[in-house]
Amino acid sequence: MKLLVVGSGGREHAIAKKLLESPQVEQVFVAPGNDGMTLDGLDLLPIGIDEHARLIDFASQNDIAWTFVGPDDALAAGLVNDFEAAGLKAFGPRKEAAELEWSKDFAKSIMQKYGVPTARYQTFSDFEAAKAYIEKEGAPIVVKADGLALGKGVVVAETVAEAVDAAREMLLDKQFGDSGARVVIEEFLSGEEFSLFAFVKGQDFYLMPTAQDHKRAYDGDKGPNTGGMGAYAPVPHLAPSVVDEAVETIIKPVLEGMIAEERPYLGVLYAGLILTADGPKVIEFNARFGDPETQVILPRLTSDLAVNLDDLLAGKSPNFTWTSEGVTLGVVVASEGYPLAYEKGVLLPAKTEDDVITYYAGARFAENGRALLSNGGRVYMLVTTADSVAQAQERIYSQLEQQETKGLFYRRDIGSKAIQ
Repeated sequence: MKLLVVGSGGREHAIAKKLLESPQVEQVFVAPGNDGMTLDGLDLLPIGIDEHARLIDFASQNDIAWTFVGPDDALAAGLVNDFEAAGLKAFGPRKEAAELEWSKDFAKSIMQKYGVPTARYQTFSDFEAAKAYIEKEGAPIVVKADGLALGKGVVVAETVAEAVDAAREMLLDKQFGDSGARVVIEEFLSGEEFSLFAFVKGQDFYLMPTAQDHKRAYDGDKGPNTGGMGAYAPVPHLAPSVVDEAVETIIKPVLEGMIAEERPYLGVLYAGLILTADGPKVIEFNARFGDPETQVILPRLTSDLAVNLDDLLAGKSPNFTWTSEGVTLGVVVASEGYPLAYEKGVLLPAKTEDDVITYYAGARFAENGRALLSNGGRVYMLVTTADSVAQAQERIYSQLEQQETKGLFYRRDIGSKAIQ
């Protein structure tokens, strides 16, 4: 098989690298990808994720068996719909099903309708109404842009003033453009967050190991929200009964609800959950793999991802198998200043080998074609599997200490919650 992966970040690097490991796969193209991916034998296509016609033409003319669509904005723009309309196979939800992610208001309405546990909320497009609601509810409280905002459209406000400012920036100042034309304001939930992923086709789903992401930019969960600064999988202190409860109260009803709404789901479903005193509740759904969770989940897959997904697309029963040994942990290295303004063009260290994997998210070759330079906010991620979280941390952080990371930064406490 020849396969195509759409996207350019660390998530797509991990997906494409895993697909290429299959004996059944001859070649994996990534559009547009980033230069760091070529170090793992992946072929880049200079086609943007919004160039649907060009992507379809390439897949048609190059005997692509199927396409894996990675990014949320490509799914929200209906790339899967367009591939299917052209008679091509694509793995990912159609635009109508992906609305679980690209509209938080829609996701909340589905959860409310089908009895999925989540935070109380209201949706607003009028600032004064939003302000009055915030003042009535008090703080802490959560303000979310309704649409896609690159993982940055959520403000967990500690004070009423902070929440009102967030609503003003979204609704009046248009901080996130059309994505913030409506805001969802919801109660603050207290508890431990974790990520639950599943490969899905209709009502059939296949769970992946649990994971825990670290969204804040700095140690101790300080600083602004980012797209993710590191992750580990599985979450060793999370009881299996919690996952079982999440499956029964969240995964099953939402998939059944999507079928009832005539929006059957195909692809990866991400449930961002929080374990409260009343059991697991939904913080948000994503209609695709998370980044950086993908980079710590896929190395734990012991079956053939390409064959598994090919079976799923063909209506066969896939056989996903996962290692139960140890823990996989990854630390993101980002440009100084991220998620705000940052410089590009920082010289990157050599790619790691053996027991530490390097996944590239924002990298490009220098003009001499040899040195890799930074080309984004999140630049690369180091991932390893070890017997324990502490051993994985030791291996990753000792590797990072040997690297030249001037102009870059990383958190030094990824995974520490698991060993407190």
